[in-house]
Amino acid sequence: MLALLALAIWLYLVGAHGRFWSAGPELPAAVPSPCPAVDIIVPARDEAATIGPVIASLLAQDYAGAYRVILVDDGSTDGTATRAGAAANLQILHGQPKPPDWSGKLWALQQGIAAGSAPWLLLTDADIVHDPRHLASLVAAAQQRRVDMLSEMVRLHCTSLAERALVPAFVYFFQLLYPFARVNDPRSRVAAAAGGTVLIRREVLERSGGIEAIRGTLIDDVALATLVKPRAPIFLAHSTLATSIRLYPHVSDLWQMIARTAFTQLRYSALNLAGTIAALTLVWLVPVGAMLAGRGLARWCGLLAFALAALSYLPTLHRYRRSRWWGLGLPLIALFYMAATVGSALQYWFGRGSRWKSRAYQRAPHQRR
Repeated sequence: MLALLALAIWLYLVGAHGRFWSAGPELPAAVPSPCPAVDIIVPARDEAATIGPVIASLLAQDYAGAYRVILVDDGSTDGTATRAGAAANLQILHGQPKPPDWSGKLWALQQGIAAGSAPWLLLTDADIVHDPRHLASLVAAAQQRRVDMLSEMVRLHCTSLAERALVPAFVYFFQLLYPFARVNDPRSRVAAAAGGTVLIRREVLERSGGIEAIRGTLIDDVALATLVKPRAPIFLAHSTLATSIRLYPHVSDLWQMIARTAFTQLRYSALNLAGTIAALTLVWLVPVGAMLAGRGLARWCGLLAFALAALSYLPTLHRYRRSRWWGLGLPLIALFYMAATVGSALQYWFGRGSRWKSRAYQRAPHQRR
C-alpha cells in the first residue's frame, strides 16, 4: 500500500534523518583568539546592483586580525568594479578570459585565491551583506569547533510573494537532501556546503587539490565540501550575521534558479530523474491523494504522513518568520520544484544547457568527485 509506505518514509525522515527539520545549528557572534590573517575573495559578474553594499559591509568588519578583500571582476559589462569603490584593503582584479573547461565562478575564485597569501580564505558571493561581527564569528567558530572548513546557509531574501512561497522551501529541501548533522559528523559520508559563505584554511584547500580539482562543476559548494571532507573536518550551519540581497520578485526567477542546476545534481541521468520524480511523488503527492480520496487505513496513513511533513516544515518557516499555514501548501510547493527539475532536464536535452550571467554551460568534461 503506497500510503503506508509513504508514512513509513516520513516516520524515518522525521525520526532518523539527521534532524534535518530542526533548521539548525546557528552560529552566534563570537571573538576569536588568535586572529589569523584572512583573504576575502568575492567573485562578481554583472553585480552592479548589489556590489556596493556587499563590499562596504566587508570593509567594515570588526576583526582584530589582518584581512583583505579581493574582488574579482569576471568580465562585467555593467560597471561592477566601479560600483565597488576604493579602499586601502580592497584589491580589484580584472579577471582573465575563462578557459573552456572552467565554470565562471570557480575561475574567478582561482584568480582571487592566487592573488593572496593569508592562511585563511573567506569565499563569499557578490550578493551577501555581512554584519560587522561576521568575519570574527566565523573564525571563532572554526577555532572552537576545530574544523578547517566552515560554511553557512545565509538568510535568503524573502519579501515578495514568490519568495515567501518558495524560498523557505528551498532551504528546507536543502536540509532534507543534506542534513546538517550528518554533514558535520566526520563518520558520515554526507558532505555539503553553502557557497555564499565558506571559510577554509588555505593549506587544506591546497592539500585537497585546490579549486582546480573541481573547476568544471556548477554545484561548486557541494563539490568543494565533497573534496575536502575526506581530508579535514568541515562544518555547516545557518547564519545569523549574513543576508543575501539578491531579489527573486517573480516565480519565473525562482524557476530559473532551480532549473539552472537541478539536472546537474542528478548527474544528467534520465534514470536518476525518473527515480527522483517517483520518490518525490511517493513522499509528497501520495499522502495528499490518500488523504483526500483514500479510505480506511490508507486515508489515515495519508493524513499522518501529510501531518508529519507539515510539522517538519515549521522550524524553517519560523526561521523565516512566515506563517505556519504555509506548511499546508508544502506538497504544491514540492510539485513546483519537481516541475522545475523536469524543466532543467528538458533544457539540457534540447541543448540549451545551464545559463548564468549570460554564459551557457554544457556538461563539464573535467568534473572530479
